[in-house]
Amino acid sequence: MSAQINLSSDSQDTSLEPAKLRIYLGAAPGVGKTYRMLEDAHMLRHQGIDIVIGLIETHGRKETADLIRDLEIIPQKEIVYRSVTLRELDIDAILARHPHTCIVDELAHTNVPGSRNRKRYEDVQELLDAGINVMTAFNVQHLETLNDAVSRSASTQIRETIPDSFLKRADEVVTVDVTIDELRTRLREGKIYSAEKVEQALANFFRKGNLNMLRELALRTTAEQVSTAASEYRRTQGLEQAPIPEKVMVCVSRRPGTERLIRTGARIAGRLATNWYAVYVENPDKDLRNNDPTAVQRLEEYERMARDLGAKVVVLKDKNVADALIAFSKKENISHVVFGQSARSRFDILLRGSIINRFLAEVRDTTVQVVPMSREKR
Repeated sequence: MSAQINLSSDSQDTSLEPAKLRIYLGAAPGVGKTYRMLEDAHMLRHQGIDIVIGLIETHGRKETADLIRDLEIIPQKEIVYRSVTLRELDIDAILARHPHTCIVDELAHTNVPGSRNRKRYEDVQELLDAGINVMTAFNVQHLETLNDAVSRSASTQIRETIPDSFLKRADEVVTVDVTIDELRTRLREGKIYSAEKVEQALANFFRKGNLNMLRELALRTTAEQVSTAASEYRRTQGLEQAPIPEKVMVCVSRRPGTERLIRTGARIAGRLATNWYAVYVENPDKDLRNNDPTAVQRLEEYERMARDLGAKVVVLKDKNVADALIAFSKKENISHVVFGQSARSRFDILLRGSIINRFLAEVRDTTVQVVPMSREKR
């Protein structure tokens, strides 16, 4: 499943049009993303397209390595970190070579300290900005807004993530899909991990239940991308009346676990193809910096994360949190609100009232979602 673009245009002069981004999306390691990407690269080369490999990861898989064949490879840049020489994408060499299309594998990768950019997707963005088409690949568990769901299902922390906004930037998303039984067979045959890792992988990340969820997420993500692109095309071509846009508001606090709210809000906004706000209410009578410097840093991280995921961050100053959120919601015609579950006791809520209860009582025609949060350690 994919939203089609044309990397093989008759003319290789891309100076008059923006560079194109094609993403190969998989449900798990071993589905064949890199293999499919290399197959398509040879097809483009056969059509006369100037295509190079900026970086490819074969993971020791002979079939994948053999498929590189005569494709031109841009040597990677060597970076010494803690007395160890590591290799990263050489952006300057690719920019100097300036091919029509460049392959950059493992999009979710975090670059070695000392690299020009912190993340590989930022390297790719730099190539796109320079007018170079890019083909890249990653697995669906690396999408930022899916981090919580995947971590719970797979019982493992996914540390390298990609903002959903980067996926939305793609001109084409190609889902590389295989059946769960076939994927587990590949694992047993040693085509994904080495023999000593197979049994552990089968019992954990490659459990059928987890793979089912990941496969569904990958297919749904691509379907949403296609639907959004089609809807936007119909709207811009005047083929349908633009609906009243829905808006999403995430109520941000400095509590641990707020990142779950942000991911939830970004995911809702992505499904609705709409704008969203990350809103924090600051009490002007309290100086947070003097009160808790750690909380300030945490809040700044939440705001940065929200911006990376496409939110407009809004800081409201009000002594009453509920009043501020209610007023903002009415002013902006918010249709979906994400709250964090209160850490207060039921007795305290009954005694002093609840922000969520007040919001529900005073704001109509709004969908409210309450997300469980981590309890703050005292």
